[in-house]
Amino acid sequence: MKIETEIAREPTQELVDAFARLLPQLSRTASPLDAEAVGRILSSDANTVLVARADGRIAGTLTLVTFPLPSGLRARIEDVVVDESARGHGIAALLMQEALKIARDAGARTIDLTSRPDRAAANRLYERLGFRVRGSSVYRMPLDH
Repeated sequence: MKIETEIAREPTQELVDAFARLLPQLSRTASPLDAEAVGRILSSDANTVLVARADGRIAGTLTLVTFPLPSGLRARIEDVVVDESARGHGIAALLMQEALKIARDAGARTIDLTSRPDRAAANRLYERLGFRVRGSSVYRMPLDH
């Protein structure tokens, strides 16, 4: 299996279709994305959307978010998902390594991510790549729309 990563730059139908296939594998509550929504995500200066292709087909995505703070440039990895049919081939690791390189090259001081405890394989990958559990609490407040 030939695997390549690239930065998504245009909200193509192929990318919209890939998100339609991949997002439900990441979150049961994620809303479907149309081309306009994908375009907004790609056009944000804070976002770098990486895609991994396995034999030419989009098999995974990752969003790197970088943002300046008074304490320095920070980065977060969000929404890492690899198609169930393509797991076990190192796709997530390649996406992560590319995101780490981009963040480092941009001058980010740190890079964070969150992961549910039940995602054992993902958590092992993150630890293998050098991420460490942080002594911090994560708070979330739902905002009703």
